[in-house]
Amino acid sequence: MIEWAATQSRLGVMRKSAMRKREIIELRIETMAHGGEALGRHNGKVFFVQEAIPGELVRAEIVEDRRRWARAQLLSVLDASPFRIEPPCPYFGRCGGCQWQHVDYDRQLEYKRQVLLSQLRRLGHLPDALVRPTIGMAQPWHYRNHVQFAQNARGQLGFREARSHQIVAVQHCLLLHPLLEGFYGRRDWKSLQLRQLSLRAGIHTGERLVILETADDLVPEYPGGDEFSCVHRLSDGTHRVLSGEAAYHERLRDRQYHISASSFFQVNTLQAEALLGIIQAYTQPKPSDTLLDVYCGVGAIGLSMHADLGRVIGIEEHPAAVQDARINAQGVDQVTFLQGKAEVVVPELEENISKVVVDPPRSGCKAELIDALVRLAPLRLVYVSCDPATLARDAARLTQDGYELVHIQPVDMFPQTYHIETVSLWQPLERHNQ
Repeated sequence: MIEWAATQSRLGVMRKSAMRKREIIELRIETMAHGGEALGRHNGKVFFVQEAIPGELVRAEIVEDRRRWARAQLLSVLDASPFRIEPPCPYFGRCGGCQWQHVDYDRQLEYKRQVLLSQLRRLGHLPDALVRPTIGMAQPWHYRNHVQFAQNARGQLGFREARSHQIVAVQHCLLLHPLLEGFYGRRDWKSLQLRQLSLRAGIHTGERLVILETADDLVPEYPGGDEFSCVHRLSDGTHRVLSGEAAYHERLRDRQYHISASSFFQVNTLQAEALLGIIQAYTQPKPSDTLLDVYCGVGAIGLSMHADLGRVIGIEEHPAAVQDARINAQGVDQVTFLQGKAEVVVPELEENISKVVVDPPRSGCKAELIDALVRLAPLRLVYVSCDPATLARDAARLTQDGYELVHIQPVDMFPQTYHIETVSLWQPLERHNQ
């Protein structure tokens, strides 16, 4: 018998567990569940176990017991998976930022595909969905261009534990791009008394932006440095500029974007470029097309294809992002950006829309938005999702409304984590079957 002990970071938890005398069980892990935990069954009941891998026999302590499911803390692995590796990060197991550092990267990609398939079958009622292999990264580390740190009572910066408000102080993070990793590690942030510190970088431009948040909007001490911009985010969402400007720039596919401190932008620049390529291939833009870009953010999707389209209409609720999008579209006549909630603006559109790209937040699309999109009857609808469960829910709605899933492409925007980004292509059922 080969026994793999729980990671060193869990030893304190194990000692406390022994004192509590909770029930310890053995179970065989069957699959990965949406949310990053592994799933197994004991006496017919579903158990979720963090840091376990499908195929393994594990010893675990029951820490949460519900009527239909339970959660168990991994104590040891009695029969280890061939895909188990040693996590390179010393904070893994305590820090809640990563969930899968203990899994071989190629296998991570396959697990993401399997989780997506499971959600589409269970929630989307699509048992035969064509899901392509997940597109991964050649180097699945040091990719994040945006990070948010919390500060503990001792002034140390770190990340929160999974399902906890406790902060794990970290001196470095293996997911940060070198522009942020070195920047973070070289400075002493303890004296700033922060509620949150955000660091953002343009990987292709070298620009960096520091965003400081404090309790009661007290002005923080400026950390200094001419090589970056620094702003103070106030409780009302506005920003006080301490150095430079309240924005930075990034390039995607040879086009530069202005990104304000409060605007969303993909955290993985290299994979964002791959994502844009897939979206364009699925959309098949033509000069006769009017593209509706819903949840357009700073305009990257529509602007990346504008030269091949007759017109682009972008819809975005966030005022700062709309302002960024309009700056980014300067000199491009056929692009229009509308501010407002997508489910309110789309039903009012009177244009003839032939192609749609929708990139909603994790909560997915509201039912009234999907109804409005279907009424527009686009020839191609491209759905970009960052959550398999809400994608599956919306997929069921699209299927009921006469659209058919052609295929779906997962893209690994977040290596070492359970998060799954996808691009799916939808067409009217009668057109796809012609």
